[in-house]
Amino acid sequence: MTQSTYSVVMTTLFIDADACPVTREAIAIARAHSVSLVLVANESQDLSRFTGRSGVETLQVASGPDAADFAIVPLLTPVDIVVTGDIGLAAMVLGRGARALSPRGRQYLSATIDLELAVRHAEQKHRRKGGRTQGPSPFQDEDRERFLEALERLLTEHG
Repeated sequence: MTQSTYSVVMTTLFIDADACPVTREAIAIARAHSVSLVLVANESQDLSRFTGRSGVETLQVASGPDAADFAIVPLLTPVDIVVTGDIGLAAMVLGRGARALSPRGRQYLSATIDLELAVRHAEQKHRRKGGRTQGPSPFQDEDRERFLEALERLLTEHG
C-alpha cells in the first residue's frame, strides 16, 4: 500500500507597497481570509509601522528601478496574488502563473497584458520625445470599493 502525501499551497498576497493606496484594506482582507501578506517596498519607504503586525511580513529592498519587482517575482506560486499599479510587474506575475490586481480593482489578464505593455511603451517613447500623456485620474472612493470587491472575489475563488 502506498501512502500519498498532499502538499497544500496557501495563497500569499504580495503588495507592491512603494505607492499603494490600499495597503490597510489589503491587510484587513488578508486577515479575514487567513492569508499571508507580504509588503514589499524599497528602502526609501518606512515599513516600520507594519512590523510586528499579525499576519504581515515586510520585505525591504534596495532602492533602484524595479528592485521590489525583482524581489517579488521569484517568490510567487500560481495561487498567489500581487497588488500593483506597475504593468511590467503585472506581466511578470502573470508569466509566473500568479494573479495580479491593480489598487483600483482591475485584474490584469494574460489576454490583454501584451497590449497594455505596448501602450505603456508607446507613451514612454512619446514622453521621451517631449510629448505629454494623460496621467491617471485621482484615486477615488469608488476605486477603493472596486479593489475591495475584486480582492474579495479573487480570494474566494481560490480558497
